[in-house]
Amino acid sequence: MARVRNESSYRREKRLERNEKIRMLQAELPPVVSDFIRSMIANSSDLTRLGYLHDLRLFFRYLHLEHAAFTDVPIPEVTPSMLEGLTLRDFDLYKEYLREYVRKDETGEDLLDRTGAVILAENQAVSIARKLSALRSFYKYMYVSGLIRENTAANLQMPKISRKPVIYLDKEEIARMLDSVTTGDGLSARQQVYNEGLRSRDVAIVSLLLGTGIRESELIGLDIDDIDFEHRSFEVTRKGGEEAVLFFNTQVSDALQAYLEDRKAIEPVKGHEDAFFLSSQRKRISVRALQNLIKKYATVAAPLKKRLSPHKMRSTFATNLYRNTRDIYLVSDTLGHSELQTTLRYTAKDESMRQEAAEGVNWIPGKDADSGLL
Repeated sequence: MARVRNESSYRREKRLERNEKIRMLQAELPPVVSDFIRSMIANSSDLTRLGYLHDLRLFFRYLHLEHAAFTDVPIPEVTPSMLEGLTLRDFDLYKEYLREYVRKDETGEDLLDRTGAVILAENQAVSIARKLSALRSFYKYMYVSGLIRENTAANLQMPKISRKPVIYLDKEEIARMLDSVTTGDGLSARQQVYNEGLRSRDVAIVSLLLGTGIRESELIGLDIDDIDFEHRSFEVTRKGGEEAVLFFNTQVSDALQAYLEDRKAIEPVKGHEDAFFLSSQRKRISVRALQNLIKKYATVAAPLKKRLSPHKMRSTFATNLYRNTRDIYLVSDTLGHSELQTTLRYTAKDESMRQEAAEGVNWIPGKDADSGLL
């Protein structure tokens, strides 16, 4: 059972930052959007609500800039009855706009490059789908609440998303990566200097990522008190705000304890005393520092696999856990996925399962697949 823990200063700071951004975005948008966001509080995290607000702000800015009926109307004054007047064609035009659009600054002005030309942004299908999903959820809320009589957005066709193959490290690549972290082999002279000074930390980080499937944000947010070495476990706050306990093996435990001994000799910058993983500046490790760390060692381990990131370490853990257990529900629960469909992508390209299935097929009547005999 997870221990009850007090909110750390880091988590409180991040929560307050997100809530302030939510308030600022709500002030830019119509009151009905604020009502919609408040309706989500019981079943969503502040990070999810912030994402919805960003997506809806883009929609309202589009209407204000591109739709004749909204050009002269300040965004906060848009009403549900005005939104009800939008047709399916209007939504299709917005979908076209999302494919390539002019980037805007916080005031809604066009962003320009050094030559004075507008800066264009292109959304991938998955990004477009997310933005349209936010729009459909918003319209569903207005319809269910009786604010509009017809939910035209429900008929909006979502873009087809082609699943990209899951990128992960195989056993040989994992071995090379761990060897690079523990010895510095394959690194440049400058990188080796950093490796020697931060080796125990880097070993602990890579071991934790590969051994538990912890998310990037969860690792960064780890505090010293979150780690329970007696039960080889630690607590994290999942995307939806729920607390969860993850477990680790003796190899990960040894790496974490070795780093913790070195960590005791470091005097953290004020405000970062609770952080488990510290940067070379004695502060809680940042997202960019973590990403650069993984990229450095992954480049040595798998030079042909581009854009390796902490999330690819999570993919590696998920793929290996499924191959070892064949339990998709266990993998889903361990990763903290809210939908099983998200986890299934780690099984789609499992060649080892297909190989085993082929070996077990007895297609010659009267013959055993292995011995050739009855």
